[in-house]
Amino acid sequence: MKRDFYTTPKSTPLMRLLWSASGGDRFILERATYSDQIKYMCLGGIIVATGLMAALAGGYAFYTIFEPRGSAIESQFSWSTTIISILFGCFWGLMIFNLDRFIVSSTGKGDGTEAITWAEFKGAIPRLVLGAIIALTISKPVEIRMFKTEIDVELHNAQMEKQKEYLGSIEKIYAERIENEKNKINKWENEIQDKEKRYVELENLLADEMGGERGVAGYGPEAKKLEEQLKRLDGEIKLVKEKNAPFIKESYENLKKFETQKQKDIESAEVVSAGLDGLLERIKLAHHIAGFWISLFITLLFMAIEMTPIFFKLMLVKSPYDFLKENVEEIMKAEQGIHIEYNYHKDKEGQERDLVTHLHKEKLLVEKKSLQKVQEELTEYAISKYREEMKKKIDANPEQFIKVQENQNGISNES
Repeated sequence: MKRDFYTTPKSTPLMRLLWSASGGDRFILERATYSDQIKYMCLGGIIVATGLMAALAGGYAFYTIFEPRGSAIESQFSWSTTIISILFGCFWGLMIFNLDRFIVSSTGKGDGTEAITWAEFKGAIPRLVLGAIIALTISKPVEIRMFKTEIDVELHNAQMEKQKEYLGSIEKIYAERIENEKNKINKWENEIQDKEKRYVELENLLADEMGGERGVAGYGPEAKKLEEQLKRLDGEIKLVKEKNAPFIKESYENLKKFETQKQKDIESAEVVSAGLDGLLERIKLAHHIAGFWISLFITLLFMAIEMTPIFFKLMLVKSPYDFLKENVEEIMKAEQGIHIEYNYHKDKEGQERDLVTHLHKEKLLVEKKSLQKVQEELTEYAISKYREEMKKKIDANPEQFIKVQENQNGISNES
């Protein structure tokens, strides 16, 4: 706007975009001072920057959660996960941008001085809490990206330890199972071998008896006794083999099955250890690598960026923009017939309240009430005129009126 003493600089598309982000009124800012324009431009720039950082942090966090699992050193790239992460990042950034815009635009300037009083700070606490939460959601993904190289090394070592631990548990589990099956096989085979060993001993005794090693050579009573024992033991051996053979076969099949399953579990050890690569694990490692103070510094940095617009609004001194805005608001209230008497009365808690009067509503109510009153008066007047007219008819011809009444009574009696 051109004036004799001052000309307001013309706004650019970028300025108007940042004004909109800060919740500033373009119509008023184009008529205010350059200082006001820069203030709200910088305020909008912080909000836009916060939204962009939130988009990057949200997209990276989403990709970290859903990326293909594998070695932390040899990370795999996925186009599908990348595209979805970009879409989520855009959505997250727009949501944080809109939330920040609402928080800043709904934050007043307090008493219009640079000092932030306790009452102003207390009123801003809910917005500050929301800002702190948003800052945390942005700072943690950025933090794990800053220390990605160190985190990958630590995470790879942790994966190797996890894989080693998993392989050790596999060996222990299957060693017990395999040893148990081998003990069963040895038990059943030893039972057969004991009888076969006894059979060989009896054969040797019979040979010695027949050869005369134990006395008179030839087939005598002792040889016959030994032969009967051999026949009986041979039958027992056949029965034991028939009985133990299915168990031995089953145990050998179990051994093969255990070996196959063991090999599968060993092959899946890498997949199991890769599951250690998650967002929570990376955040823990980031805190461990960076240390408490560096991690706190990064978090406070983003909290400062997020909360600066709120404190900025509270510290703003009233400028021509604010007075112009108040003037426009009062004009709009006057045009719409809204009258406010500030600090008109106190409520039960002693809080001063304003009296808001809607003049258009009051005018309409007065009109409606007056119209209703006139309608009532006209109705009474019409009834009184009708009464007078009927009286004139009765005075002129009372018999006709009585006849009509009699006819009506007769009809009523007949019914």
